Amino acid sequence: MPKAVRYDEFGGIDVLRVDEVERPVPGDGQVLVRVKAAGINPSEAVIRTGALADLFPSGQGSDLAGVIEEVGAGVAGFSPGDEVIGFSQKRASQAELALVEAGDLTRKPEKVPWEVAGSLYVVGVTAWGAVHAVQPEEGETVVISGAAGGVGSLAVQLARRAGATVIGLAGESNHEWLKSHGAIPVAYGEGVADRIRAAAPSGVDAFVDTFGDGYVELALALGVAADRIDTIADFAAAEKYGVKTDGGVAAGPGAKVLAELAGLIADGHLEVPIASVYPLAQVREAYTELERRHTHGKIVLRP
Repeated sequence: MPKAVRYDEFGGIDVLRVDEVERPVPGDGQVLVRVKAAGINPSEAVIRTGALADLFPSGQGSDLAGVIEEVGAGVAGFSPGDEVIGFSQKRASQAELALVEAGDLTRKPEKVPWEVAGSLYVVGVTAWGAVHAVQPEEGETVVISGAAGGVGSLAVQLARRAGATVIGLAGESNHEWLKSHGAIPVAYGEGVADRIRAAAPSGVDAFVDTFGDGYVELALALGVAADRIDTIADFAAAEKYGVKTDGGVAAGPGAKVLAELAGLIADGHLEVPIASVYPLAQVREAYTELERRHTHGKIVLRP
């Protein structure tokens, strides 16, 4: 029987387990994928606590990449054996086998590694949405908080591709990576506003916050207009100050954006840093690392 990550009650990492489950059967418009890699994300840790219990009572994971095993009735364009990238709307990707709507899949380019493909959806679509929300232009300056994280590292690269000067807030251990990707690294913590002003003497035009913890207020203090600030982490501040919260995966054109991002990766124009890869059985260890919130890049499960 195939295995999948499950939990019976909301709580901490200790509620997670790997169970044997019934083999899924694809229905109309569905595809059964043998998962090769499944990324993990902070949102899944929030779901596990019960904060969104009405929507997500169990199961884990959106991101996935794998090989199609079966296709259901009405599926066109995919066949068994196809290598695909996609996402599970039922939070069921952290498993050996996952049912996926055919419209939530795109083909995996040969040059995109499994770990990268399987961790692309949430961070990719979120970074794409957040950067598009602030509309960076050639010659403008954009600050990105959490710039070395899963979403932040992609947002840095997408903003640079738009022609903007990017200031990336991150710990010093990640400064060389930021420099190598054309960003100006600035250490977070006390005095960060002064360090940003020194790095951007002509001012800051836009701000993407991937971390929360006061960065919306910092952006406003730097003189950034509310409609050029986007946060994916501090929704209370967004409501208070009227800044944007674009980047949520629920509203994104997922498969289309996945195809675009996968193409950029295959052509060498975009990098998804991989921090760690764990076997499915070590899902608790994977989330322990994730919830420290200082990881450079993505943490991935390999069923």
